[in-house]
Amino acid sequence: MEAALRPMIGTTPLHVIDVDAPEHGALLARFDDAVPVLFAGDPVGGREVCRYRVDAARVSAALAETPEIR
Repeated sequence: MEAALRPMIGTTPLHVIDVDAPEHGALLARFDDAVPVLFAGDPVGGREVCRYRVDAARVSAALAETPEIR
């Protein structure tokens, strides 16, 4: 997912979180096998943009609607 996103997001920071890591137990419980998941903002309070594969239209919309992630 990261490789597919990079041309679309340019230099916008991308934070990759390993939900299997012990410190992310709540995310593991929430997503388990439903990864990768892309969020606009924080995965706890942010908005899910797409799951499993990149949806270019949804990524573009999220970038336009969420100025704080640019």
